[in-house]
Amino acid sequence: MAVAVGDALRRHGIRAVLTGGACASLYTRGAYQSRDMDFIVVGPVTQPGLDRAMASVGFRGPLAIGDDYQIAPTTRSIAAGRALALSATDSCRDRLAAFYHWNDRQSLDVAVSIARRNRVDLARIRRWSAREGFADRFVEFRAELARRRGRRAR
Repeated sequence: MAVAVGDALRRHGIRAVLTGGACASLYTRGAYQSRDMDFIVVGPVTQPGLDRAMASVGFRGPLAIGDDYQIAPTTRSIAAGRALALSATDSCRDRLAAFYHWNDRQSLDVAVSIARRNRVDLARIRRWSAREGFADRFVEFRAELARRRGRRAR
């Protein structure tokens, strides 16, 4: 898939370099598996050009977490500037989606870390988890969160 995406970008005049886990997967001939593709775009590119290139290999769609398409990015500000980002609640849900769908334990750890360090809407995460069919995994998340906070899960 990474080669197909990279080739589509190239065919559309976009120079993009594969990095991260997908690159490691290529060099280990699949011994290491990555669940995402990270490309660094080198040089100028327009959003419509990028959209056309990605659509040519079947990528379409809005920002979503699981089946929830009602995502409202927030603006995060630091001394260096501002950027759009997922809210802490949505970032937690994003990591939980990887845990739920692929049993990615590292993503569970990250979701717990997000919830420990930020104000997240646990009721919203619980409802979303149930709609996604993972109410049982949400219970596991809550238990791990409570364990790391040093108290019993509610």
